[in-house]
Amino acid sequence: MNLKIASVRREGSGDPVLLLHGFGTSKEDYLDITHRHEFAGRPFLAYDAPGCGSTECADLGAIDQPFLVETARAVLERAGIGRFHVVAHSTGALTALLLAHKEPGRVLSFVNIKGVLAPEDCVLSREALNHRDPGDFLFKLAERSRESACYGGGLYAANLPGKVRRGAVSNFFRSMVELADHGNLLRKFLSLPCPRMYLYGEQCAGLSYLPLLDANGVELAEIPHSGQLPMYSNPVAMWRQIAEFHARQLIPSARRW
Repeated sequence: MNLKIASVRREGSGDPVLLLHGFGTSKEDYLDITHRHEFAGRPFLAYDAPGCGSTECADLGAIDQPFLVETARAVLERAGIGRFHVVAHSTGALTALLLAHKEPGRVLSFVNIKGVLAPEDCVLSREALNHRDPGDFLFKLAERSRESACYGGGLYAANLPGKVRRGAVSNFFRSMVELADHGNLLRKFLSLPCPRMYLYGEQCAGLSYLPLLDANGVELAEIPHSGQLPMYSNPVAMWRQIAEFHARQLIPSARRW
């Protein structure tokens, strides 16, 4: 497939951080990492997933979660990255989870930012699939979200038309819903051998599986004044939580990449 990945990376000392954005957002969501003193000198890689941002993909209808996992694997190989830390949001966290499940030895730690783990995380995507044109439904929904009570909804709605290719919506959503319903995602996340954090906004504090994560050793981090998009609503608190988690887990390496 003709695929041209748009990415941002920084070299440095230690094991790199792989940053995966969610559906309707882009790699730029994470570039504040360059201003955080806690990550000074640490290597990172962020890229736009196929169907989003500035990445070019010739066949948008072929984009599903397995394809996104293979894309992540290819990007890591091209960058020469073996082991890495993950910080991933929403559907990007789903991609990271599937990759980590297949190759658990590569993932050193996993910060899951309101990632897809259960059917309850796919309410809107499931609704979209019931419409003749899921892409059209999604864009109309984004327009309405400007007036919603969700933190960051207005900014997300404004960005969506420029960050998502309409042709990528249908198959992408179908794949995500299928995995949420039948992919045992919670079990996969709980079985990962690396340190894990699940980070979410206060408006998502009612997720049914949070107690299960807590009881199984996953660190929970609730971000105040935020919902599904803490990087938009409260980035300072989000980055502080991620930095503190990394400070407890990271063992700096002299190896460069």
